[in-house]
Amino acid sequence: MKPNIKVIIPAFNEQNSVGNVVRDIPKTLVSEVIVVNNASTDETERAAREEGAKVIDQPIRGYGNACLKGMEYVASLKNDRPDIIVFIDADYSDYPEEIINLVEPIIKNNVDLVIGSRALGDRQQGSMTFPQIFGNWLATTLLRLFYGVRFTDLGPFRAIKYDSLLSLNMQDKTYGWTVEMQLKAAKKKFDCVEVPVNYRKRIGFSKISGTLKGTLMAGYKILWTIFKYL
Repeated sequence: MKPNIKVIIPAFNEQNSVGNVVRDIPKTLVSEVIVVNNASTDETERAAREEGAKVIDQPIRGYGNACLKGMEYVASLKNDRPDIIVFIDADYSDYPEEIINLVEPIIKNNVDLVIGSRALGDRQQGSMTFPQIFGNWLATTLLRLFYGVRFTDLGPFRAIKYDSLLSLNMQDKTYGWTVEMQLKAAKKKFDCVEVPVNYRKRIGFSKISGTLKGTLMAGYKILWTIFKYL
C-alpha cells in the first residue's frame, strides 16, 4: 500500500524560493505539502499558496518552533495520519525531487530516520560556508564520541517515520532541532541511515550562516544540545 507522506517546510522570508521548493516536490509521492510561515514579513505565504501548499502560521520565530507547529497541524488531522514526515528548507538549496531517495529506505527497509547528507552528495561550490562545514564536522564527531552514532551531516533535509518522530518528544525551538532529532534517535537505538543529497547555493540571504551572530548562536545551540542530553 502506498505510504502517506507529508512534507513540512519551515519558511521565514523566503518569498523568492519557497514556491520553487513546493513546485518541485513530487506530488505523486506526497499527499500534502505544509509550509509553516514563520513570522515572515514578505510574500512567503502568497508564494507558497500559489503553488498549492497548505500554509499555517507560526508567529514566534525559530526553526524548531516552525517545525513543531507543522507537527501540531499534522497531529490535528485525525483521519489523515501520515506514515512518513519529510522536512526540507524553503531556500531551494536542496533538490525537492530527491525526496524519493530519502523515503526509499523507510519504505523498503523499514528504517526509522533518513538524513540527507550534503557531505556524501555533490555540493555546489560556495553553497556552504566554512563555519557550516566545520560545525557539521565537529557536531557529528561529538555525536559519534558521546552517542556512538555515525553521521556525516546535520542536514535539514530528512525523512522519518511519523510514529518514530512522535516518540522523540521533540522540544528544541531554535537551532538545535536537527541535532536533537539525531541524538535522540541514537539514544533510542533507532535504525538510522544517510543518503547522499545534492546541494546548491540558496536563493536569497541566509539568516543564520549569512551573519556572524547567526553562525555563533547556531553553533552554541548545537553544542549545548549535544551536551544537554548526555
